[in-house]
Order: sequence, then C-alpha cells, then structure tokens
Amino acid sequence: MNAVVFDRTGPPAEVLELRELPAAEPRRGEVLVRMLASPINPSDLMYIEGKYGLKPALPATPGFEGVGVVEANGGGVLGWMRKGKRVAVINDRVGNWAEYTVTTARQVIPVPDDLPDDQAATFFVNPATAIAMTHDVLAVPPGEWLLQTAAGSALGKMVIRLAKRAGFKTLNVVRRREQAAELTALGADAVIVEGDGPIEAQVRAAVPGGVRYAIDPVGGATGTAAIASLASGGRILLFGSLSDEPVSVHPRRILSGDVRVDGFWLGNWAKSQSIPRMLRLFRQVRELIRDGTLASPIAATYPLAKVREAVAHAATGAKGGKVLLHIGERN
Repeated sequence: MNAVVFDRTGPPAEVLELRELPAAEPRRGEVLVRMLASPINPSDLMYIEGKYGLKPALPATPGFEGVGVVEANGGGVLGWMRKGKRVAVINDRVGNWAEYTVTTARQVIPVPDDLPDDQAATFFVNPATAIAMTHDVLAVPPGEWLLQTAAGSALGKMVIRLAKRAGFKTLNVVRRREQAAELTALGADAVIVEGDGPIEAQVRAAVPGGVRYAIDPVGGATGTAAIASLASGGRILLFGSLSDEPVSVHPRRILSGDVRVDGFWLGNWAKSQSIPRMLRLFRQVRELIRDGTLASPIAATYPLAKVREAVAHAATGAKGGKVLLHIGERN
C-alpha cells in the first residue's frame, strides 16, 4: 500500500514522504480499513512537528481521523458487525494517511449513506469537541456568554452555530478584521479583533465584569488574556496550543477570583464517557452535520501523492475550510 510517512519531526512540507509499505494485519479487537479520505487538522500538523501532546513513534504515519470501509476483522463481535461498512475512523496509533490502516473496532463509527465522504471524514474531531466542551463539560446555560479565541476557525464557526441553537451568546476573538463581518453574519453576538486593543479590556467593555465561560485553543498571550477575562467563578477550557507558548496566570487570580483553568483533550474525554453517552454523541453529530450546524466547509482536496502541497495549504491562514486528502473511491 501507499502511505505517508515521516522519519523525523519537523516542518510537514519538508519531512513527509509517500512510501510503499506492507499493509498491516489487524489483531483481535482491531479492524483493517481501506481509507477513502482524511482531513488535515492542526493537531496533525503539530504531531508531525513534534509539538503535540501525543508523540510519534518514528517512523510514523499521521492522520487522526478520516473515512473508510472496513475490509477485514482481526477477531471480535464488534469488528464482525463493522465489516463491509463505511465508517468514520478515529486513529491515535497507526495513522490514517494511507491506503489502508488498522485501528480498534471501538474507534470506527458507521456513517449513513447520505453523508458525503468529505463530511464523514471530518465527523469526529471538530464536531465532537464543539459539543463536548459547550454542552457536556462547561454546560453553558441559555443567555450566558461564552468567550472563544481563534473564533474564525472551522471549530469556532461550529460553536457559533451551536450557540444559536442552544441559546447562549458568543464573544469571539479573531486576528483579522475581515473575519468579523463573516462571523457576525454567521450569528456571532460580538466579535473582538486582537489588533484593536487588549483582549481583556475589550471583553470587559462588551460584558462588564467578565465572562463565566471561555474556551481557548491558542495559548500564549491570547490564552493568558482569555483567562484574565474571566469573571469571579468563571471557567476556561484550554484545548490546544497553536501558539506553542505557555499561558500565564497569577495564583491570586485563581484563589481570590475563584476561577478554574482546565484542559480538554477529546480523546481522554471520550474514553471516560459511557457507551450510551458516546452513542448519543454520534447521533447528535450525524443530525447536526445533516442540518449544516456542524458541517465542515472543504477548501481543497489533494491526492495522497501531493501531501506536501496539501499540508502547506493547510498551514496557511484564511484557507476558507478544511484541506482534505483524497485516498480512495467508494465501491
């Protein structure tokens, strides 16, 4: 099979190669999946760079999510039930940027025929993160404000659409002024442009006293400002480190301000949930993709052989949607 491989961490457009490798054999509890498509997420790029929380065992193949068809079962009832089905593929061990991959039977989710491959490929990471953070972990009540940084991202736009359905308000931080009008048209209640002044001052001008709920995938100065924007009793989820810089918070802010700074990692959260909750989550994602709330716009699609061009495109700002790797055809 053809697979994308890197032998050393570094800039993705420099270290990735397409190689011919033997297809892996699934063990008991695992399935072999013929891949159809896989998105290039920020987590994939950080993983290749060696800056992600999960470190690669080199040589490694990237790709944490995607869509494919289960070709073989290594043993077990669940794998037998999945055989021959088109599935969303979650993979934190072998990687999905290959013609075939192996993952556990628990990490493949059947997707309905009316869901296109590009939406099935982006089924899990962003949609599930948006729902889990706002609904399950923070449980943002109707009428309350949620502050989010990097609001112009695909996930940020999903949060805005979810907020309109759930009835809470979004205060959205962006870097580029042209993003403000787009997010306002999408339903954002307020937009802050970082260049217009300190984030904390802008937040408190919009919401006197600060916000009780916040999410941040950036870290560094942006994440630090989001923490400082919390009201007494507020809580923030740090779910990324796009700046690759630490946040800073004075202990008194946590002690006297009674604020909480927590991390959120989708994989860890999912493993802690009951099977009924995860099944409900998958149903939610399917329906919200269908009605457009959690749909992922696709900026461009590249063949596996052009993975270097694809990752270079995905690393640019203002790309207008997900960059997707097209790997195979549905039979």
